[in-house]
Amino acid sequence: MHKEKVVVGIDIGGTNTVFGFVDRTGKILAEDHITTNHYDEPEVFVAALYEKMMITAARIGREVEILGFGIGAPMGNINKGTIEYPADLPWKGIIPLADIFAKHTSLPVLVTNDANAAAVGEMIYGGAKGMKNFVVITLGTGLGSGFVVDGKLVYGHDGFAGEIGHTSIRPGVSNRDCGCGRKGCLETYVSATGLKRTVLKIMADRLEDSELRRFSFEELDSKKIYEAARRGDPIALDAFEHTGAMLGYKLADVVAHTNPEAIFLFGGLALAKELIFEPAKEHMEKNLLYIYRDKVKLLPSELSTQNAAVLGASSLVWSEMDQKR
Repeated sequence: MHKEKVVVGIDIGGTNTVFGFVDRTGKILAEDHITTNHYDEPEVFVAALYEKMMITAARIGREVEILGFGIGAPMGNINKGTIEYPADLPWKGIIPLADIFAKHTSLPVLVTNDANAAAVGEMIYGGAKGMKNFVVITLGTGLGSGFVVDGKLVYGHDGFAGEIGHTSIRPGVSNRDCGCGRKGCLETYVSATGLKRTVLKIMADRLEDSELRRFSFEELDSKKIYEAARRGDPIALDAFEHTGAMLGYKLADVVAHTNPEAIFLFGGLALAKELIFEPAKEHMEKNLLYIYRDKVKLLPSELSTQNAAVLGASSLVWSEMDQKR
């Protein structure tokens, strides 16, 4: 009997770990999750995850052949198969994730950060099919980035290339504290969390009325800010303008570094559409060296938002297989 070939995409988050069985076209045949922060030890976590994946595989209803496991995780390092000093996970230090998985399977296990996984996913399943040079920016709680140059994801010397979220937006001027321990990082301004901080700063500096003033710090989130902006709230609109301008300013540097055909925006904040895209495009073009102007497309990701993390992680295995052919 013919077995359908699939790979397993795994997205490890601070609260939940989601996984899915994905075919070559990007169709998810089955998916499920476990609670990440329920497990104090990574070995126990992997054992529970592997058991849940095998139970889920049996529910697919037809024979499948698993070709490998792709894992997206905070501070994932594809060169070593490790997660290194993740701020958002319950484990500390360097976790040899691929080696722990190897106790349960002899199949390939590839580990990288979630933004790199999104970039490969865009190339395998999304809007970057056929592109050799592009960048994916993930706009969620933080800001991640993945760079593809000449058809290959850029990992750098030890696997951590492309962290533009932790570059300074305006050294000496931008001084927001960042979770990484530094000040003024791009993600402190351009992320769901950064948008919220910008709203609070604008409200502190100005007296005009805004529906956002009725929310406490804990209640306010990027969704409420987006909804207020859609209703014409001036502070919400200014916050998006400021956030998009900061992003565009930095994207002009990104273009100078890698000369991409396109930059894809991915994640919750990108769903604000023109509220973020229009100021980002305007300020990118304004700050570009003239040889790059009007050449770089700024596009929304074409990955399904609901399953993007799983698709991105799964694409690591398909990409690896394509390169070996």
